[in-house]
Amino acid sequence: MEADYVIVGAGSAGCAMAYRLSEAGKSVLVIEHGGTDAGPFIQMPGALSYPMNMKRYDWGYRSEPEPHLGGRRLVCPRGKVIGGSSSINGMVYVRGHACDYDHWRDQGADGWGYSDVLPYFKRMEHWHDGGHGGDPDWRGNDGPLHVSRGGMANPLTRAFIAAGGQAGYELTDDYNGEQQEGFGPFDMTVWNGRRWSAANAYLRPALRRDNCDLVRALAQKVVIEEGRAVGVEVLCKGRREVVRARSEVILAASSINSPKLLMLSGIGPAAHLAEHGIVVVADRPGVGGNLQDHLELYIQMAASQPVSLYRYWNLPGKAWVGAQWLFGKRGPGASNQFESCGFIRSAAGVEYPDIQFHFLPIAVRYDGQAAAEGHGFQAHVGPMRSVSRGRISLRSASPGDDPVIRFNYMSDESDWRDFRRCIRLTREIFEQDAFAPYRRHEIQPGADVQSDDELDGFIREHAESAFHPCGTCRMGRRDDTDSVVDSEARVIGVDRLRVADSSIFPRITNGNLNAPSIMVGEKVAAHVIGHGMLPPENAQPWIHPGWREVQR
Repeated sequence: MEADYVIVGAGSAGCAMAYRLSEAGKSVLVIEHGGTDAGPFIQMPGALSYPMNMKRYDWGYRSEPEPHLGGRRLVCPRGKVIGGSSSINGMVYVRGHACDYDHWRDQGADGWGYSDVLPYFKRMEHWHDGGHGGDPDWRGNDGPLHVSRGGMANPLTRAFIAAGGQAGYELTDDYNGEQQEGFGPFDMTVWNGRRWSAANAYLRPALRRDNCDLVRALAQKVVIEEGRAVGVEVLCKGRREVVRARSEVILAASSINSPKLLMLSGIGPAAHLAEHGIVVVADRPGVGGNLQDHLELYIQMAASQPVSLYRYWNLPGKAWVGAQWLFGKRGPGASNQFESCGFIRSAAGVEYPDIQFHFLPIAVRYDGQAAAEGHGFQAHVGPMRSVSRGRISLRSASPGDDPVIRFNYMSDESDWRDFRRCIRLTREIFEQDAFAPYRRHEIQPGADVQSDDELDGFIREHAESAFHPCGTCRMGRRDDTDSVVDSEARVIGVDRLRVADSSIFPRITNGNLNAPSIMVGEKVAAHVIGHGMLPPENAQPWIHPGWREVQR
């Protein structure tokens, strides 16, 4: 129960760190409360709606009642399983826009501009273009993380890209390459028909080394002596023990649990810790603050032809899909079905995309409940850079209690304006000629929901989290009181302690968070090892030349 490095959390970043640190010859212990990821519910990409709704694999967090969403409590799934949230997510792979990382750098995360992080994105990837074109100069081809594309066999999937072009938007072969803006094929962390989670990519190879091991236990707090982290107190098979770290403790427990563990360890807002009788080790007001997420709506259309995936939404259909996957890793079950997408700017004067579309060739909720109308299709749409901020705080000083999660969604008037624009722009895309053979009528919001007030009512009732929480241990300059970690992810005020997961994001990235979370694990591991940082790559991303004057 001792190693050079103790990592709390076998999720996206934690697995990457275990792989790189053990590869460098360091001894590593990974602490993970969740269990095995074996079985078809996790490994079959098409079964993605199951694991995030199963207590066995999910921490089961919910927000506090959201005052701007009618008091609704929104679910906040986080992976409680080997691979963390990469084992229960939608497998969508989005690096984010280059400008996101330049913003990080400009806000105090020195060394985290796009030129700095691009080499780590390339290092982690093994990219397969699937015959759909792409941008090989911007991609990696020998990393642990396989990234592929679906076959786009469904005509609705292809119609979405065509409709984007007909509406006057750019088309892009590779939104993870030089040009994010536009419509094109989606990347997914799927390989040979299997979910390629951080556990499959990084942890299993690491555990085959003699210097890396996994401890199944629930972390209680970081043990700090004389201002230095020396280990982690865990609850293991009913007994409290301390896992000792000879060099460093690294928290990679998610944007929900990493700030919780810091606060339980005495690192956080002093007054809040005192309320719960916790001795203050380091007064860091930013711990738990700066909470961000993406909200999204499902704009659903009924289909006039039986071309959607609804034909499998019955017992015989699901059995057929399952059998095809089980015996050949093929068929609809071998894809997450998010195979086409779009990134657009909401208005003239917006420099780079601030709206993302996930297209799905079925009208269905994330919990697997199909629309009553039967055959249909939908776009998940939402703004990427909301200014609303929330906070994670302690419910009590007991590690067994869930933290208090307040996202404070839609607390700024600009959020409402941006969401209304999302709905209207999506409707315009669905009205294009490419969808004419398949379009019947709008399921939701519905044709009678048109005015600003009507749209606001729909948003208030139906907006859902895209499950991208981040920012709660913000990275920044050491003299910034709201910073929690410095630009090498070291906790400010405590030695030999780092945080490496999506909680250190200064601002949410433009897209899904799994890829940037893994990148954080890769880059922080390089900082820990302390030599051989990859040299920056000064690749210039495409920016719409008329962005100041036109929306598309």
